Amino acid sequence: MTTPGIRPLVAGNWKMNGQRADGAALARAVVERARGAAAHACELLVCPPATLIAPVADALAGSAVALGGQDCHAAEKGAHTGDIAAPMLKDLGCRYVIVGHSERRTNHGEADAAVRAKAMAARAAGLVAIVCVGETLAERDAGRTIEVVGRQLAGSVPDGATASDCVVAYEPVWAIGTGRTPTSEEIAEVHARLRALLAERFPGGRFRLLYGGSVNAKNAATILPIANVDGALVGGASLVAEDFWTIAQAATRAAT
Repeated sequence: MTTPGIRPLVAGNWKMNGQRADGAALARAVVERARGAAAHACELLVCPPATLIAPVADALAGSAVALGGQDCHAAEKGAHTGDIAAPMLKDLGCRYVIVGHSERRTNHGEADAAVRAKAMAARAAGLVAIVCVGETLAERDAGRTIEVVGRQLAGSVPDGATASDCVVAYEPVWAIGTGRTPTSEEIAEVHARLRALLAERFPGGRFRLLYGGSVNAKNAATILPIANVDGALVGGASLVAEDFWTIAQAATRAAT
């Protein structure tokens, strides 16, 4: 279940999907479902592609749903064609940014040091960095899951990080977009290890630990009550407002 005293977070990563009309419509649909939710026990976040941040910000205005980016550059500004700086995201109304997603690590060759630099840039800009870690299927089959996520956590989370400016998301690479998920025992094992490593490095820090990797409306009620799971980083299911809201409701129940 959600760690006592920690408000769960359900974040939707829209990835490279949507154009202005459907992106704004999806954001409005999420806002409509969240309106009047009891005490907003679960924090909601949507992370649209960069082209949709401005119109989605307009759609979310005045609501309890937060806005985030999917990536940022480590530099504050400069000659980095095609990249987006953390202060630019902040200027558009973002409160969060995802860094180190496995699709960035794989498609763009981002190593832990690069992820760490981006997380530092996010914190400097006043954003909360959602730092992603996770093993490949080959690494899991080789029994290296705990080793891999531990190494990624150590290399990707900056020194001085706090629970107010950093969230950690465990996303096993082999479960992302495949419809496969680890067992409850496997998720619990990894999250317990992440909790222990964070407590050792940041005494007193109460970091939120999210699970990601084929989270959907059907399995959320099983995943979110697992110990040390403080919410979810949702991919494809976040593109359907009703499914995303069902996941949020499961997170709220897990926290009560």
